[in-house]
Amino acid sequence: MRLLMVIAILIFAMPMTGFGWAEGTNILLDPNLMCKKTRRLRGKLAEICRHDSALLKEIIIGGINLGFRECEFQFRNRRWNCTVLRKSMRKILMRDSRETGFVNAITAAGVTYAVTKACTMGQLVECSCDKAHMRRNGGQPQMVTAATAEATLERQQQAAMLRQQMPLQDQHLTQQQRMNRINNGSTMTDLSPLENRNGRNRRPGGRRGRRKFWDNIKFPEGQWEWGGCSDNVNFGLRHSRVFLDAKQRQRRSDLGTLVKLHNNNAGRLAIRDAMRLECKCHGLSGSCTVKTCWLKMPPFREVAGRLRDRYDSARKVTLRNDGDSFMPEVPHTRPANKYQLVFADDSPDFCTPNSKTGALGTQGRECNVTSSGSDRCDRLCCNRGHTRRIVEEQTNCKCVFKWCCEVTCEKCLEHRAVNTCL
Repeated sequence: MRLLMVIAILIFAMPMTGFGWAEGTNILLDPNLMCKKTRRLRGKLAEICRHDSALLKEIIIGGINLGFRECEFQFRNRRWNCTVLRKSMRKILMRDSRETGFVNAITAAGVTYAVTKACTMGQLVECSCDKAHMRRNGGQPQMVTAATAEATLERQQQAAMLRQQMPLQDQHLTQQQRMNRINNGSTMTDLSPLENRNGRNRRPGGRRGRRKFWDNIKFPEGQWEWGGCSDNVNFGLRHSRVFLDAKQRQRRSDLGTLVKLHNNNAGRLAIRDAMRLECKCHGLSGSCTVKTCWLKMPPFREVAGRLRDRYDSARKVTLRNDGDSFMPEVPHTRPANKYQLVFADDSPDFCTPNSKTGALGTQGRECNVTSSGSDRCDRLCCNRGHTRRIVEEQTNCKCVFKWCCEVTCEKCLEHRAVNTCL
């Protein structure tokens, strides 16, 4: 009888434990869960779920899916191929491994990218183009140079960081005073998680970043004018942060939460720091009498490639004694900055299936015998060997363009060698 009672207790306890451990990761597997229980929500997340348009919520969900699709592409030739199979990904997200860090970063970047792009395309009533850096003097365009543009962007970022700290430092201000502060703020923000503890601004890693996002922007020579429709990356950053970080920011005393917040922020900063300046000339007969420039995001694949490189160089961390920040696990090494990915748990080798870690193994995966990269057969197949077979494939050939406007092709059979892991 006692044995049956023990078994029953274990059966009922395991799902509860799993749910508690995985809380905060389910939103990536089913983003609709976040807004289902609006009565329990508080703060800015509650405002998004209750008041913002259904289209905005769809775009946020689309951003998470964009992140997963790009994750699959970036790791398609590796042992861990970022499969979106629900059982496998759920197990991956229950750990604080290097893979979990990349998934969190790429999905946070995906939400930022999708929401920002929707603002620029005019799909949302909540936002539009970013025109805060455009200044008008008596209705006339103000010509700027690289130096004055950098000074303007720096003032805007300082104002934005002040706005981020306002709920902690200026709770005594009236609503009108807060609105005045916000209206004087910026749209290009450094959305590093900030906390006002003991009179200092603390980040999860316990380290301040020094790099500015405009360090990567190549400003044109001479004078030019702000114009066009700059991507409103601040709106995307803010909504990505509120939607993905809200529950974790309510409890920041464990290492897993700190690591997740750090990697989420690193993904968002990867979007912001990749902003580029695009310019267009205006004048008679193709001359460049006036040059108009605006800020634009790069293709998302470019951002994902940078995050993949940061995955390869991710730092392992451990919790500090204060319980509010982390530090490198290896003593006397440089702490991770806010742009780098971090992890707390070692990754499995992903060579063989393991239901506990979510590894699916590499058996049956296609490899490349001539490659020197991660898809090389001995590496991808974990030295188990591979089989080789010849397959026939139909391809388009002898294509002809017909006026107007059609391309006709014949079907040809081609033989291709396929190598498969044992």
